Amino acid sequence: MVDLKKKFEEKILAYALKNAIEHEGKCQPGSILSSLFHEGLEKGKVKEIMPLIQETTKKVNSLSLEEQKKQFEKEEKEISHRDVREEGELPELPNVPKSGVIMRFAPSPSGQLHIGHIISNMPSSLYVKKYRGKFYIRIEDTNPESIDVSAYDAIKRDCDWLFGNVYGYILQSERLAFYYKYAEKLIEKGSAYVCTCKQEEFKELLKASKQCPCRSLPIKEHQERWQRMLNKSKTNQAYKEHEAVLLFKSDLKHENPALRDFPLARINETKHPKQGNKYRVWPLMNLSVTVDDIEYNMTHIIRGKDHKDNAERQKMIYKVLGSEKKFPVTLFMGRIKFTDIEMSKRKIKEAIEKKLFEGWNDIRLPTINILRLRGYEPEAFAEMTIQRGISEVDKVLSRKDYFDVLDNFNRKVLKDKSIQVVFVQQDERRSVNKAHKSTTSDINTKYTIEILMPDNTKVKGNSDLDIKKLKDTDIVYFSGLGYCRYNPKEKVKFWFCHA
Repeated sequence: MVDLKKKFEEKILAYALKNAIEHEGKCQPGSILSSLFHEGLEKGKVKEIMPLIQETTKKVNSLSLEEQKKQFEKEEKEISHRDVREEGELPELPNVPKSGVIMRFAPSPSGQLHIGHIISNMPSSLYVKKYRGKFYIRIEDTNPESIDVSAYDAIKRDCDWLFGNVYGYILQSERLAFYYKYAEKLIEKGSAYVCTCKQEEFKELLKASKQCPCRSLPIKEHQERWQRMLNKSKTNQAYKEHEAVLLFKSDLKHENPALRDFPLARINETKHPKQGNKYRVWPLMNLSVTVDDIEYNMTHIIRGKDHKDNAERQKMIYKVLGSEKKFPVTLFMGRIKFTDIEMSKRKIKEAIEKKLFEGWNDIRLPTINILRLRGYEPEAFAEMTIQRGISEVDKVLSRKDYFDVLDNFNRKVLKDKSIQVVFVQQDERRSVNKAHKSTTSDINTKYTIEILMPDNTKVKGNSDLDIKKLKDTDIVYFSGLGYCRYNPKEKVKFWFCHA
């Protein structure tokens, strides 16, 4: 340990201080480890270096933020400003500012995060690590009807574990004042209007590239209508749900009908789990996303190619607001369609309600939390992301196709982290004893172990492993079976990961 400590001690301190400053004084050990890999740390030395990382983290977290900043000025020289064109990384991003990139992942709290969220958002986290900068998690909870309250904490738990470099969390339901301010700017500029036409009639006019009667009304009229939407009208003639919607005024003759006048905000009086009935007008995606991307100075965005129309809509809003030059560099990714994995949060929730799954902690679910509980490591998902790169090509995969590749990456990570023990399944034990006329003591397996398998069945066997000596989250390699994670809080203490 002496040579390893000498080589990395100062670097660990520098990265710990940097990470603590980025997270309001609280260092996250996972980010230090990720940085050390780029400094030459071999993955086989992780176990050896972790005590030093934990010790340094504890010391750094005991300092005040001001003390951390002062000490970081002395230690900053230890941090490598490496060439971003190293092998085994994602391709270069265009137009990267010297200050680094600012990127985001914007989940909806309608259920727990799953494999699809890893595939589409791990690239953003990796790019922020590559170029340095800020990575935000923006929880888009402006649709009161679709919110699962438990998802708020679950999103933070999953993102902290998976990415290790979250700079901050943004809750859109706390930012209504900003969205209202920008809506009013657009109305004032004559680029947004409040429409009270019946939805079907409006759609027919839009399809024919014709304007509705509301569109040409004076700006003052639309400002008054906006107040009626907010229920702040002096005449107290508030609009009801579905009676009025705020629209962006674009080119009615645009060749793409999806880019003609599109909605920005609507009335929804459903009680919000965080805000109650404080608000009745909620922004739609293209308004809230644009406002937040402007306010947080997003430099680059990676999104599914099914959002190409939304990107164009948001660019229109940027232009009206005079911010077109600041529009983020946008890259698009193709979809991965799984043939035998259900990815819809709504459908998973319905299946849980029908008792087809044993709640959100069912081992058969493709959620990030379940993958974590089984023993998959963030580094494996990162390596898989780098292998795929950024591509607009759609892919069709089976569960087996996906996990065959993931397991290969994860096996490399777990190999040096796992505890290796003897394991003999109970039915195998009987055949061994019968063939060799041996006794239990001959195989040296005095402990009975039960393992939960991915199909929700259980495997029982005997092992030389004393679970009293294990720590939470230890990875165990059972001979003849594979890697499992120890989960002491669960009914079945070991969850199978892969062979």
